[in-house]
Amino acid sequence: MYIRTGDTVRVLAGVDRGKQSRVISVDRAAGKALVEGIARIYKHVRRSQKHPQGGRLSKEAPVQLSNLAYVCSSCGKATRLGARFTADGTKERYCKKCSASAGEIAPPKKAHAAK
Repeated sequence: MYIRTGDTVRVLAGVDRGKQSRVISVDRAAGKALVEGIARIYKHVRRSQKHPQGGRLSKEAPVQLSNLAYVCSSCGKATRLGARFTADGTKERYCKKCSASAGEIAPPKKAHAAK
């Protein structure tokens, strides 16, 4: 998956289906991401010095990456991302619908530069 921290994504499945928000963090090993305001859960907190009131703390739960779609900034549609090499050998992410660049993945390499 090419979804990164800071990307805007649309939720494809679950209670929050159709909502659009920003990615807070990505856990590649588990294949999950934290998305701002999506999949809210309550953590019950006991009274302590850190939480003198106690009660229920609302926070985001991780969402499976397969349930998220990248939202392209140029065409505004939820789409899949691909990877390609530019003329100077830089590897970049791109929108599969409008072919717009979505950011650099790797620095330029001479082996992948156009001849």
